[in-house]
Amino acid sequence: MKPSEAMLNTEGTGPEPAQDALIDAYSRAVAAVADSAGPAVVRVQSAAPGRRGGGLGSGVVIAGDGLVLTNSHVVAAARRVRVGLPEGGDREAEVLGDDPATDLALLRVELPRGAATATLGDSKVLKRGHLVVGIGNPLGFESTVTAGIVSALGRSLRSQSGHLIDDVIQTDAALNPGNSGGALVAASGQVVGINTAMIAGAQGLAFAVSSNTARFVIGEFIAHGRVRRAHLGIAAQTVPLARRVALAIHAGANAVRIGEVQAGGPADLAGLRVGDILVALESVTIAGADDLLRLLNAERIGRPVQVSLLREGRLVTRTVTAQERVQPAAARR
Repeated sequence: MKPSEAMLNTEGTGPEPAQDALIDAYSRAVAAVADSAGPAVVRVQSAAPGRRGGGLGSGVVIAGDGLVLTNSHVVAAARRVRVGLPEGGDREAEVLGDDPATDLALLRVELPRGAATATLGDSKVLKRGHLVVGIGNPLGFESTVTAGIVSALGRSLRSQSGHLIDDVIQTDAALNPGNSGGALVAASGQVVGINTAMIAGAQGLAFAVSSNTARFVIGEFIAHGRVRRAHLGIAAQTVPLARRVALAIHAGANAVRIGEVQAGGPADLAGLRVGDILVALESVTIAGADDLLRLLNAERIGRPVQVSLLREGRLVTRTVTAQERVQPAAARR
């Protein structure tokens, strides 16, 4: 039997029942996600200085009091932006926080009564191959839905501002300009990422900032109006640990691999190297790049911290004096 014939039922008039049921289940899952999270995705347009027409992208309403999460590069250093609502009309929104280091920004806008909101989920539950749905406004086409799978986790990606964003989700969902700031949603209906970039000229390569990183950034915005954080001067990537290694050193299933060391930075001065795998900071297990980001808070600035790392199969400890990560003047406004 030819492959084409195998796809037909005994009468040759359509898909086999099992395949038909599988396609139907997939369609129902994507439709359910679109129905639950889609109404919480809005259009965001900035009128940034020096940018003709301003930036255009998407945003996700995450709270009923009008908090909207989007990309820093969509806001583009503007103090106020316009938010287009799914039910029509647009309103002015205030930029509460802008963090180019994670390409995230937080807005506040007055919403109509009963406006839909999305729930931020736990991005750590994601695995390669999981179904994800992208919702946004690509090329001005509002409320566009696209689906794909998680292609990889723990990527590092350089943002448009030149910062290296850690713990990025890679997906093959079809994203286009204008999807930036929109929602990447798991089959559960929870937002697990904020779409941040696609690779021009490539197919099946799109990226999102993890929801766990977004949670940390939102907390900083609300508490301080900006993200004040320490840094070690490294590019970090989440990697899995072999079970026997994790058990032997009492670490978690994942750790952080150093992919780049900034010359003259804290890690360089402490003797850390590319390829070192960080497993703990101050005796706290590091389960991923987002954990490291949260641990390096403002309290660590200027303080020596003990890091435990794997190097050439041995567990060693180094003392690193963290420095404050300084944002460009344009980002600080």
